[in-house]
Amino acid sequence: MRELMLINAMIRSVLAFLLIAVTIVRASDYPPPTESDYSIRNFKFTSGETLPELRIHYRTLGKAEKDAQGKTTNAVLIMHGTTGSGAQFFRPEFAGELFGPGQPLDATKFFIVLPDGIGHGKSSKPSDGLHAKFPRYGYRDMIEAQYRLLTEGLGVNHARLVMGTSMGGMHTWLWGETHPEFMDALLPLASLPSQISGRNRAWRRIIIDAIRGDPGWNGGEYKTQPPSLRTAAEMLWVMSNNPMVRQKEAPTLAKADEVLDKFVADIVKADDANDVLYALEASRDYDPGPELEKIRAPLLAINFADDLINPPELGILEREIKRVPHGRELLIPLSEKTRGHGSHTIAALWKDDLVRLLTASAK
Repeated sequence: MRELMLINAMIRSVLAFLLIAVTIVRASDYPPPTESDYSIRNFKFTSGETLPELRIHYRTLGKAEKDAQGKTTNAVLIMHGTTGSGAQFFRPEFAGELFGPGQPLDATKFFIVLPDGIGHGKSSKPSDGLHAKFPRYGYRDMIEAQYRLLTEGLGVNHARLVMGTSMGGMHTWLWGETHPEFMDALLPLASLPSQISGRNRAWRRIIIDAIRGDPGWNGGEYKTQPPSLRTAAEMLWVMSNNPMVRQKEAPTLAKADEVLDKFVADIVKADDANDVLYALEASRDYDPGPELEKIRAPLLAINFADDLINPPELGILEREIKRVPHGRELLIPLSEKTRGHGSHTIAALWKDDLVRLLTASAK
């Protein structure tokens, strides 16, 4: 009996090792991204301000292809969420499910572009030195910079797919309205096609007010991160996942404090209060509602039942999608695999629907 138990234990260990090995191999199947910067001279913002040189950092996988008429046929634009960057997508649960051979966005077939939005990642942002003197950018400025990166910087004149998560999902709606003939398909994830309002506006305002009202912020000229950055991190922890996951990882008072403290410490170490402030204020010009009928490409809007930022019970997506000529909405139900708002990056939840969108929009 003891020998049988030892054999079973050894088998379990070997299987666990093989599972880890397969996961690692699968996650590294896609080629490493190429990183670079594109500079736009005298970029004029919708606020009227101008930056002498706007730097847009980006990552690409694969190579662009064009047809006999010179039209780009395989470009995919993927846009990140608030305070994120293009680097966030290189995780097993996203890139490992999408970019490998035979996967929905196979990097040997598609030209994948993952930019850092204005104010984010390695693109021009307040913390580079201008602090609170950095131009007041909005979502439409971010989209204009992305468009110029693609067309002027990378020579991409058409996209097979434009998609994004959270803020990037909101950008996707605006892309469809602003450049309706530019893409074959649109995939906004974890977003709503309406002006920021209700609780979504409230949690943003709480962070904005906390930072601007913090004496330690000092008009943006602080030497060390102001205490209000902790408030921002705490609010993000609350809003970014569903209650079940948070309860599971923090089942007691002591554990909740421990988990929250670690999350906050990581944010404070990695982020900057001015960058966070600007990123949240940028949503002020988001309002795709009045022009939804302009979207021409097939659009699949995917939201999640346990998303606290975009709660389905409001009925906004269900109502507004009817105004999109080729629009469809999909609500993914709560499960052990969903992670509230953060479900947008777990590609296994929606990659089959992405394949169906690509198939349906093929020309």
